[in-house]
Amino acid sequence: MKTTVIFDLDGLLIDSEIISYRLYQDLLNEHGHSFTVEEYARNYSGKTGVGNMENLIRIYNLPVTMEEGLDFAEKREKMYFEKGVDLKPGAVKLLQYLKDRSYKIILATSSTRDRALGVLDQHGIRSYFDEMVFGTEVKRGKPNPDIFLKACEKAGEIPEHCLVLEDSEAGVQAGHAAGIDVICVPDMKMPGEEFRKMAAYIPDSLEQVIPWLENRTITEDR
Repeated sequence: MKTTVIFDLDGLLIDSEIISYRLYQDLLNEHGHSFTVEEYARNYSGKTGVGNMENLIRIYNLPVTMEEGLDFAEKREKMYFEKGVDLKPGAVKLLQYLKDRSYKIILATSSTRDRALGVLDQHGIRSYFDEMVFGTEVKRGKPNPDIFLKACEKAGEIPEHCLVLEDSEAGVQAGHAAGIDVICVPDMKMPGEEFRKMAAYIPDSLEQVIPWLENRTITEDR
């Protein structure tokens, strides 16, 4: 029986992955480089800002320090966020559904605490979450399972009683490695076959998660 639902943030609850792609593209453009949305989705989506910046600097031999790169990313993201970042369709309805039925609701995001809380507060949804885990709380980021195992620990539940909602291949792999059923709601790209096999369900949007949960509950009650 599922008692706990663990949410990713970027690309799952909020439509922010395209913003992350744009700010990294801005940085690369300043130094004569570029990359595609597909490359971003495959290699950077769902991973930490520090890890992504390390890879960008190394792969493209950027003449910037980590501090300079992260400062650029923070300022550019703030600029984009001030223009508005939307919640994904069905997000609030799903959170309310889970709260009404006494599920534990956990946020597990590679984001920093201040950034994540700022976005949640912008949309008035912080109060839905019983616990939160941020990227700075674990040594290894996705696709390692650490962040989801930490979420289970904070929820006081075993992985078998939890459900992860993710959008990226790295997130699906992390949830699967943690021994947790994963619903993958694709954002920038459909997961590859290897990752589709790891997912319990692949809906088009969060709006389709409630019917899946209700059908599962009916099946378990039989």
